[in-house]
Amino acid sequence: MVNVPKTKKTFCKNKACKKHTLHKVTQYKKGKDSLAAQGKRRYDRKQSGYGGQTKPVFHKKAKTTKKIVLRLQCQSCKHVSQHPIKRCKHFEIGGDKKGKGTSLF
Repeated sequence: MVNVPKTKKTFCKNKACKKHTLHKVTQYKKGKDSLAAQGKRRYDRKQSGYGGQTKPVFHKKAKTTKKIVLRLQCQSCKHVSQHPIKRCKHFEIGGDKKGKGTSLF
């Protein structure tokens, strides 16, 4: 289980800052797919009418986890940067800190 604090002091790459500042940490999430994208329009056009599934559907999934991407927003200039970390099954932001010689369960 990976537990990340809600704020992190790290370097801000923005031209206005260029120094270590406090950043708000959130998890990156994929945006909603656009219906107006060229590939989606082409796919919908091909799928319409009779004839079943027209494109191959992928079934051989190899990975069980995704790489976690942290979205860091500078609290002074609001500049957003992304920081990918390693793969993990359980991820939380701002959970209870683990003390010395104690378990979380």
